[in-house]
Amino acid sequence: MAHDDDSIARSGTDAAAGTARSLLAETVSAIGPPDQSAISAARERQERLTKPSGSLGTLEDLSVRLAGLAGECPAPIPEPAVIAIFAADHGVHAQGVTPWPQEVTAQMVANFLAAGAVVNAFAAQVGAEVCVVDVGVAAGLPVAPGLLARKIRAGTADMTAGPAMSRDEAERAVEVGTEVAADLIAAGHRCLVTGDMGIANTTASAALISVFTGTDPAEVTGRGTGVDDETWQRKVAVVRRALELHRPDPADPIGVLSAVGGLEHAALAGFIIGAAAHRVPVILDGVIACSAALAAVALAPDAVHAMVAGHLSTEPGARAALAALGLRPLLSLEMRLGEGSGAALALPIVQAAARLLRDVATFDSAGVSGAKE
Repeated sequence: MAHDDDSIARSGTDAAAGTARSLLAETVSAIGPPDQSAISAARERQERLTKPSGSLGTLEDLSVRLAGLAGECPAPIPEPAVIAIFAADHGVHAQGVTPWPQEVTAQMVANFLAAGAVVNAFAAQVGAEVCVVDVGVAAGLPVAPGLLARKIRAGTADMTAGPAMSRDEAERAVEVGTEVAADLIAAGHRCLVTGDMGIANTTASAALISVFTGTDPAEVTGRGTGVDDETWQRKVAVVRRALELHRPDPADPIGVLSAVGGLEHAALAGFIIGAAAHRVPVILDGVIACSAALAAVALAPDAVHAMVAGHLSTEPGARAALAALGLRPLLSLEMRLGEGSGAALALPIVQAAARLLRDVATFDSAGVSGAKE
């Protein structure tokens, strides 16, 4: 973890609410559609590479998407990469939606910083950096290398009793994500990977996905850390109660995040639109990242063009979110850990897609005969 507080991100709490809004608006205004000339050039080049047309399936499509995002063909190789783990706690934990104690959030942050978590092992395998962003952990965290102190508040409120956070807090959390993305890119990273940590955050994810996809809570609420039937039923009921209380409007993404989201969800939405504004690919992890991606698209529809679905989580909400986003996951390994673990494993595939278009010879340059017309 080579970056510290000074080199990665400016504090979202340093900005007054009005400034945060203008920064958010500025970020959204910088997001545009893919470059069609680069897409055309990439498709044409794919047809001239020394392989049968279509023989690399999804990799060919991904290489074209990366070119369109970058605005050049071939696209730059998306490396180096960094996994940003946004950590926060949830007031809805009080409703008994998980058997895991809330203290685990802070304990896992310490584990990430000690390089002892699954995501650290996978990051080492694929050559990615890891940074951890405290956007709302309930406990106070000591200063540590690799930890960015960007706490908006010490966890959300219970969304079944009132809004999870204020609109201002939701906007500030989104702004934290955009700033972290901008600073990581300024530090030289060319691929961003989503990570998350927050006990009870799959409950907030289910609420967000239900709102943005119009799907019944029972269809998008999963078992999270592996809860039993009774706890799952309670979890569904909690999501229903929160949605009935707030009736959030999917056309108002900040309002949705404020009502039923998590601080890490809001920050991840900002992280995603920050990547899109800089035309850098962002690999989505599981259901938490997918729910945040729905909020990001509600804020900036063209942000979807920067997104790569790393894997298909076993959480049912992930499938619903990816379908709504129109994204096809690269991996399906029956994972549901979070942390950024599945997205990390997809990173070499994303890099290989870009390398394919850049490094593979064409029939003409290699002196290889193509198929007869």
